[in-house]
Amino acid sequence: MTEINRMENPIVPTSIEDVTLIDPEIQECPFPTYDLLREEAPVFKDPVTGMFVVTRYDDLRRIALDYENFSNHRYSNDPEMHTPSQQIAHKLFLAKGWVPGKSLAARDDPDHKQMRSLFDDAFRPKRIAEIEGDVQKLAYDLIDDFIDDQECDYVQQYAIPLPLFIICRQMGARNKDVWQIKKWTDAWIKGGTIGLDEAGVIWATEMEIQAQHYFQAIFEKLREQPDNTLLSDLVNNEVPGWGRTLSDSELHAEMMQDTFVGGSETTTNAMSAGIMLLDKNPAVWQKLKEDPDKYLNTFVEEVVRLESPVQGLTRLAKNDVEIDGISIPKGSVIDIRYGAGNRDPRHFNCPHDVELERKNAASHLGFSTGTHYCLGAPLARRELYWGFRAFIDRIDSFRVVPEKNNLRHLPNYSLRILKELHIEFTPM
Repeated sequence: MTEINRMENPIVPTSIEDVTLIDPEIQECPFPTYDLLREEAPVFKDPVTGMFVVTRYDDLRRIALDYENFSNHRYSNDPEMHTPSQQIAHKLFLAKGWVPGKSLAARDDPDHKQMRSLFDDAFRPKRIAEIEGDVQKLAYDLIDDFIDDQECDYVQQYAIPLPLFIICRQMGARNKDVWQIKKWTDAWIKGGTIGLDEAGVIWATEMEIQAQHYFQAIFEKLREQPDNTLLSDLVNNEVPGWGRTLSDSELHAEMMQDTFVGGSETTTNAMSAGIMLLDKNPAVWQKLKEDPDKYLNTFVEEVVRLESPVQGLTRLAKNDVEIDGISIPKGSVIDIRYGAGNRDPRHFNCPHDVELERKNAASHLGFSTGTHYCLGAPLARRELYWGFRAFIDRIDSFRVVPEKNNLRHLPNYSLRILKELHIEFTPM
């Protein structure tokens, strides 16, 4: 390996003056930086982005639950506030596609609650139970496809297709298009990278416009021939209190952000992170092998807590507020850093360790909290459970192969994405 593995040799800032979270090397393993910020600057104004970064668990919960002072609105939905990169993208959407509307994640109540009701039925316990058999079968089938090889790229052959195939079924996408959809979601993620150059912005936007035209044809078909998919409900059902259905622009916003990225990418990243954790913690692997019924649900929570596939999201200060003695002016962007709060020793004992008997494991903020608690969390938990359970049942032992991996994460401010994970294993 020629590259430094920041997972094993992370950057450890000597002082807060050295910190900016847009540094790709800090993003590679941000946890030492979070430790520093939590203790010395729990409300930290990033000198590059200007955002107020909040890192303590209790402060994060306060912000997530305080709807009077903090809004989910994003300046990216205000053309007059656009950055130069957002201006480029906006012009391309106007010329060739649809300007994405406000997504569910960027709304406040009552709009948020009203729009969210369209999704609720798809994620009720009864609906999750109805598709759990499909999740279980797919988890075992995917492993059986490569079990005889005794090696695989876990990310590409397992962690990506398991949640992606499930959400594609819910959204009525054709099986043959699944990997094209993955290319579009990858482009969407890259398009949100802070500091992306103009060529990158144009490429990512044009890829998203390709996806828009693909889904637009599905929208129009479903308006003429509704079916029993979640997408059909989103297209045809009137939003309570709105007096109308979602517009095309609003539907396109949902396709990328809340559905395919929120509904598959984050689960993929948690699954990949879980195997990395097991490789580094053989005693945990052994306990899971011995009694998965006892330990596996807690392991799922520990994976989401420790790795936080969504490292952080933003809120907007609706009023002048104060947190930990720091004044935050009205209109400021606040980065609520779930990845830091999930390792706060004030809330979690031995916060950097995998603890299979941790009593408060599920109190993590990996799925947020409050009115914006992740509506797909119940499905994600079942996908993670069956993904790890099939691996435990089919694999006797495994190892991450150093010479085939650089173990680098994709540079991204909000998401923690492992690009590849080549493993060798002995089947049961």
